[in-house]
Amino acid sequence: MTVEWIAVDWGTTNLRAFAMGRGGVVAQVMSDDGMGKLDKDGFEPALLRLIAPWLAEGRVTEVVACGMVGSRQGWHEAPYRAVPCAPLDPGSLVTAPTRDARIRVRLVPGLKQAQPADVMRGEETQIAGALALMPGFDGVICLPGTHSKWAHLSAGEVVSFQTYLTGEMFALLSQASVLRHGMQGEGWDEAAFDAGVSDALSRPERIGAKLFGIRAEGLISGLPVAAARARLSGLLIGMELAAARPYWLGQAVVIVGSEGISASYARALKALGVESRLVKGGDAVLAGLAVTRAKVNA
Repeated sequence: MTVEWIAVDWGTTNLRAFAMGRGGVVAQVMSDDGMGKLDKDGFEPALLRLIAPWLAEGRVTEVVACGMVGSRQGWHEAPYRAVPCAPLDPGSLVTAPTRDARIRVRLVPGLKQAQPADVMRGEETQIAGALALMPGFDGVICLPGTHSKWAHLSAGEVVSFQTYLTGEMFALLSQASVLRHGMQGEGWDEAAFDAGVSDALSRPERIGAKLFGIRAEGLISGLPVAAARARLSGLLIGMELAAARPYWLGQAVVIVGSEGISASYARALKALGVESRLVKGGDAVLAGLAVTRAKVNA
């Protein structure tokens, strides 16, 4: 196995590393050594535990990493770049301090927006990857997740973006609020999801009451877990879509993320007459890192 360089996606909870050869990924590994578990001195050992088999003595292997690893609490801070700008700039990569002579680690900066105040780390790489996979694309990219983001792109630049706490709210409400009592289980009810989206879009000011209604219906009518979870998701995604209307209305929309949540967003948008294209988040990350590395070495 010939490893030309290593791509790293390092978030708050997980670390993913990909050995890259001439034809693409030749090996991949993952650990739960996310940024949230490590102190400043723990990053290099955590990375080496995963990638040591790919390294050779007497040779420096280039590592390009994106995500929370470049945050103020990460390995080494890679300062935010202000929009409007291209999602990635090879000249802005920041070199992290290392002790092992076999690696050179460069970190991808995130993006910031002054008004309204907003930031992203990791998503800028997915956006760059999506553009690499769809040359010439102008429009809107939606990146659903713990903190969902909507970004307006024009002429290869991120013009503006907005973040929503949708995924985090779903986790908190389903696991730590009174609603948790009716959410212990699996399953999914598409009709309940659709109803939740519709309710949130038509009467967003009623979202608080609609949320508690999930608990009340569970007590009174035995609302099934699958319906409860899907309705909660629909209400929260519908609330996000109501707020993000200036982004998706009349625009070409691309959704970048994991298949399950991306499909839910696509379903909700389709009900509003908006067709969207789906790009896998992992594919976008690798494409973005590959483009950055290629430009650095051009």
